Amino acid sequence: MNYYSRELKNLFQQLGLENDSDSIDNFIDKNKIITEGIHIADAPCWTHSQSEFIRDSIFYDSEWSEPVDQLDIILRN
Repeated sequence: MNYYSRELKNLFQQLGLENDSDSIDNFIDKNKIITEGIHIADAPCWTHSQSEFIRDSIFYDSEWSEPVDQLDIILRN
């Protein structure tokens, strides 16, 4: 079981996803971003509204931008 920051767990909740450690692990395992150059908001795992939220979080450097960046790194490793 991996440890995830409170902010990452809250991001999953904000995105309407299950945010317990096992659910986050499963999501990450299922949705690794393999293609270079794909923006996290364009990953196929997101609904339209989730994608827009992620894109806006980064663009406006909102309070969610750091957890989004953390998730981006995790999905690429």
